[in-house]
Amino acid sequence: MPTSPNITLYEKLGGQPVVAQIVDDFYKRVLADDIVNDFFAHTDMEKQRRHQTAFVSHALGGPNQYSGRSMEKAHAGLDLQAEHFEAIANHLAESLAEYGLTQEEINSVLERISTLKEAILHK
Repeated sequence: MPTSPNITLYEKLGGQPVVAQIVDDFYKRVLADDIVNDFFAHTDMEKQRRHQTAFVSHALGGPNQYSGRSMEKAHAGLDLQAEHFEAIANHLAESLAEYGLTQEEINSVLERISTLKEAILHK
């Protein structure tokens, strides 16, 4: 069933409570992935989950509640490469699929997120 133009993916999924569940699923995948899990070794994961929930909510067309550091500052010194960005994007796509988004809807979210590549990679 295609999403009505008047209904955001955020609303379709059920808003903040479901986005928080998606983010939990996402981090289970991320933390099990040796390609990217080292980047989170010294991270306050509760704080990270809150920031990511706000970020994903906005990417799904929900309210912009993110109040953390800029993407450049948040990723400074990590020297993230394209393979890391791709791994994170794939985990997000898998989590979104798990919660019923179509491939077209997932691609839409990934397109929004890909606009941040320059702000995140090689910092």
